[in-house]
Parts: sequence; structure tokens; C-alpha cells
Amino acid sequence: MATVLSRAQPGGLFRALASSQASNGHGTLLGSLRRAFSGELATIEKGGARDVDAVDMKGVSIRGAPLYLDSQSTTPLDPRVLDAMLPYMTDLYGNQHSRTHMYGWETENAAERARAQVASLVGADPKEIIFTSGATESNNIAIKGVAGFYSGKKQHIITTQTEHKCVLDSCRFLQQKGWDVTYLPVDKRGLISLQQLEDSIREDTALVSVMAVNNEIGATQRVADIGAICRARKVFFHTDAAQACGKIPVDVNEWKADLMSISGHKLYGPKGVGALFVRRRPRVRIEAQMSGGGQERGLRSGTVPTPLVVGMGKACEVAQDEMEADHEHIVRLADRFLTNLRGRLDGVVLNGAEPGDARYHGCLNVSFAFVEGESLLMALKQVAVSSGSACTSSSLEPSYVLRALGVEEDLAHTSIRYGIGRFTTEAEVDEAVALTVQHVNRLRQLSPLWEMAQEGIDIKSIEWAQH
Repeated sequence: MATVLSRAQPGGLFRALASSQASNGHGTLLGSLRRAFSGELATIEKGGARDVDAVDMKGVSIRGAPLYLDSQSTTPLDPRVLDAMLPYMTDLYGNQHSRTHMYGWETENAAERARAQVASLVGADPKEIIFTSGATESNNIAIKGVAGFYSGKKQHIITTQTEHKCVLDSCRFLQQKGWDVTYLPVDKRGLISLQQLEDSIREDTALVSVMAVNNEIGATQRVADIGAICRARKVFFHTDAAQACGKIPVDVNEWKADLMSISGHKLYGPKGVGALFVRRRPRVRIEAQMSGGGQERGLRSGTVPTPLVVGMGKACEVAQDEMEADHEHIVRLADRFLTNLRGRLDGVVLNGAEPGDARYHGCLNVSFAFVEGESLLMALKQVAVSSGSACTSSSLEPSYVLRALGVEEDLAHTSIRYGIGRFTTEAEVDEAVALTVQHVNRLRQLSPLWEMAQEGIDIKSIEWAQH
């Protein structure tokens, strides 16, 4: 009999799953959570956890929740995180900055515990963790903050062509203020050249900003080597680790990172909260980007949202405890997905490195020859995937990340990003492969270029008439 949950029942999912595990006597709690998220265990009043009202988008009617394979865009809130947050959304509502009574004391203690949990995940001192609204704000504070403090002494920043848009836009903003910015190219795997980085550092270089794991192709940079180069040249090193924290081992001391951005909702925590690591020794000086009450060491004013930071702290604790199990689970499913997809379809191109070769396994950016990407996205309405970064996927232009890799424009237009996470199940992976194969084959049957390619005609050699 299915476990029935009520939306009004605080912490109901976690307790119901624990009860179900105890009564059934089989499987792990994490296995129960995965079954719940796949709709095999949890139901609600409307007759099924995945039974939602129909949604109409761009003329396509979608009924019921599709399979979720978009973990680079966001991750579902872990029920254990929700359980940790709920008391601070109801009974423990004090402002932690009110230090004259117990309501403030108890929430301040909770926020400091969360700060310690975040710090523990990345090998930092809790005093080096600044809470923000997310990785976008953290990146802005880091880049603009360093530039603001050292303006007049330094005038140069180095980043890469494949950074998240908020990093690129922050750098373009500084260019308008007179800063020089070097955008390092990447190879076909998405990696920068360490020699080119070293050659690009100047006397007036203030900061190097290189993301740890790319959000579109999963490329994992040689962060420790980059940090060592920057430390030797006395240049601050910032890394956007939103896609890395909680998924791969992160240690700010091994990486020699001076600044690091973290996002709560990328590691099964709540949206609207993130963190910025700011090294104390050697000290990194940054200029605050917002005026106010001077909270968070004067670097990020505003009342700290206790429920959100408690949730982020719990998410970091769970990630630290279960990282090895998560890794094994994701590697197994990613390998299964890619092997089955390649075995059933020709013309499948994995953009970036192969899994395990400077790539995070859970991010699979795949192009399908002779298929238009938007058509495939619309056809795959039963699978929640994206065509790249969730921040830019509304654009019909090919991904700038794939362009930087040298992916041909026709293949870049066909790319789909599949994201596998903690709660993804084997059944979901198999269903996603089956649906992808079905719709790719159908769309190719409608493509004259596919027919010509099957006949052995070299499409690239054709000289098309101009009208």
C-alpha cells in the first residue's frame, strides 16, 4: 500500500519514508528517497505525487510531471533538508541579528551551525564563509569586490570563454570601467592551457576567475594547478564552484583558492541562498557591493534568512556524508545512459571530454546529427532536459560554450544536456534513452539531410545555390 503524504504535514516525506523503510525492512533510506522522487512510493491527496495539472507551453500541452534529468539547472530539495528548515519557518522565527533576547540567540546559533557545515564541506574556517543569495551574487561580490578594492593599483583580470554568464557579464561591466580582461580559450575538452594562463598573468593582474566544473558540459578544470600558479604569482584566485560543491571533493586549501562561490540549490538545498568563501590568511580584501547594516563581516549587508541558511548547511552536511555513495550512483547511471544511447543510435556526439576524463559524470551534453535541437526538446516533453545553461537556454543561438569548444554550428544547434543526480533512478534513465531514441529516429525520418547522409553523400561538400 502506498504511503500517503499530506502537503500540510511538516517533515512528512522524511518521516513517512523512514517509517516505510522500517516496516518493509529492505533497502536504504537513500533508496527510499530515490523511489519516492521517481513516483514509486509517495502519493498525495490528488492521487499521485507526479499527477499535476496540465501545463501549456509554446503550444505543447504537458500533463503529469516529466522525468527530471536537468540536475545542472537545479536539484530537488532533499527531504532531510526540508525537515531541518521547517522549525525556522514556524516556531523559531527570530531575527538572528537581534542579540538582546532568546529569539535572536537561537536563530543565530542555528545560522552559525550552518556556517560550520558549509565550511566543513569545503575545508574552510567558518569565519571565511559569507552567506549570499546564491552563486550569481557570490560571483559578483568576488569579481567586482576585488576590482573595487584594488582599483588604481591593479587593472587586469583573467577568466575563460566558457564561464557562467554572471562571471562574463561582471567582467564586461569592469571593462566598461576601464579594466582589461583576458578571456582564455579552451580545448575540445573544455580545459584551459596552464601555460597560457601563466603567460597571461601581468604585474597589474588582480584576479584569475576559473570555474571548477562547467555547468553546460561538465568539464572539470585542473583547479589545484591553477591555484598553485596564482599563489606563486601573488594573484588572487576565484573559482565558481556551484556545480562542484557537494558533487566532487572540494578543499579550498588544496586548491589554493582565495575566493569560491557556492550555490544552495545545486546540492539539494533551497533556492535563494548561497555562500562566498573569502580567505583570511593570506587575507583577501574586497569591497562590499551593497550598503546596509554591515552583516556578514560587512561584506554582504541584509538580514540573513535563517531557514535558508539552515537548509544549505544541512544540504552540505548530507552531501559530505553521502558524496561517495552519490558518486557511485551517478557514475553507474551516466555510464548506463551513454552506453545504451550510443548502442541504439548513430550520430551521437558527446560534447566535451569522455566521463572520467576531466568531466563530471552527471552532466552529459549530447548532440544528435541531423536533428534540430529545439524540435527534439519539444518532442521530449516527457523528459525534463535543457539545451544548455538554464540562464540562457531561452535563446535560439547556439551555446557560446560549445562554440568555444569548436563544435560545428549544426551540431551545436542539436545539443541536449542531460543531468543525472542523487534521486535519478535506473528506470528513469532507461525511459529517457527510449524516448530520446524514438524521437531522434522520428525527426531524422523527416530530414532530407539524414536521407542524403544515409546514401553516402558528403553534406559538407555540397555547394548550395544562393537565392
